[in-house]
Amino acid sequence: MSTASIPLPNWITYGLLPLINLILAFLISGLVVWIIGENPWDALVLMLQGALGRGEGIGFTLFYATNFIFTGLSVAVAFHAGLFNIGSEGQAYVGGLGAALVALALDHYCPWYVTMPVAVLGAAVFGAAWALIPAWLQARRGSHVVITTIMFNFIASALMVYLLVNVLRVTGKMAPETRTFLEGGQLPKLDWLMAMFGLKLGAAPFNISFIIALVMCVAVWVLIWRTRLGYEMRTLGISRSAASYAGISYTRIVVIAMLLSGALAGMMALNPVMGASARLQVEFVGGAGFVGIAVSLMGRSHPLGILLAAILFGVLYQGGAELSFDMPNITRDMIVVIQGLVILFAGALEFMFRPALVRLYLSFKKS
Repeated sequence: MSTASIPLPNWITYGLLPLINLILAFLISGLVVWIIGENPWDALVLMLQGALGRGEGIGFTLFYATNFIFTGLSVAVAFHAGLFNIGSEGQAYVGGLGAALVALALDHYCPWYVTMPVAVLGAAVFGAAWALIPAWLQARRGSHVVITTIMFNFIASALMVYLLVNVLRVTGKMAPETRTFLEGGQLPKLDWLMAMFGLKLGAAPFNISFIIALVMCVAVWVLIWRTRLGYEMRTLGISRSAASYAGISYTRIVVIAMLLSGALAGMMALNPVMGASARLQVEFVGGAGFVGIAVSLMGRSHPLGILLAAILFGVLYQGGAELSFDMPNITRDMIVVIQGLVILFAGALEFMFRPALVRLYLSFKKS
């Protein structure tokens, strides 16, 4: 019998296996750091201190993690339905347009707690709308969703540049960005939350969108594992023929799953657009849509795993920035290499050690 068909306990599949992959990624990263002439242990300590050593660093870490939670959930929802949505980057771009339009329209008249739910809805609707055409093409015309969502990433990028340069740019300014939102269009910082732990947030843009991301984690868990729709999505993801035999509409599930995926990606824009810069800018997504793919893979498409993986990548982003400042030999490109190794072992090679763990588990079980 193939080891791939032998089930393992969840604590091995979702805990031990990702941990082994992560340790191996850091060991090889340490080897690379040693080759360029730096001490791997000192580099690790500096990275952790920069990301988790003080309140401001923790704030930046959780700020980055918030982006990755949304995009990781976006990828996961589609993946459970058997779809590989690589368009979270573009859907987040367009979602930022929806959030910005709401903030620009309401910030003169409404407090943030009135603007926020409308902006959440606007970001979700715009992100879902950008996922609708690839979903329809997949469901009705057989166009592969990977190809169409990649294409729509580039279209979204070009569209945003056009709008920010020719439509939304402030008259008389060179920068391709909207005006700064008034207080009614900005999400408040979570400095009160940090103060509960005796920490100061400082300049970190850690804001209330983190709480929205946590709520979405719970909502996705309920959707996928506690609703009929989630059951139909998982059935389709496992076997299209079984889903068809059970009377589950392929077209309906594909379109719904992609709409939900696009909505979650669009909501990612709340964090940088209304929480950090308080305006819509070019390149505000910053690759978070693609990082979300790695986060979802590493988190095994489970909201709890995605939360933990997002925090890990937040540590790599914030700690890497501090590390490149304190150790000039370790450049930002070097940090990208470390992130790539984590993605390689946690994603592409995630089952490399599974056969050995299966044999070890079966030997212990027999004894």
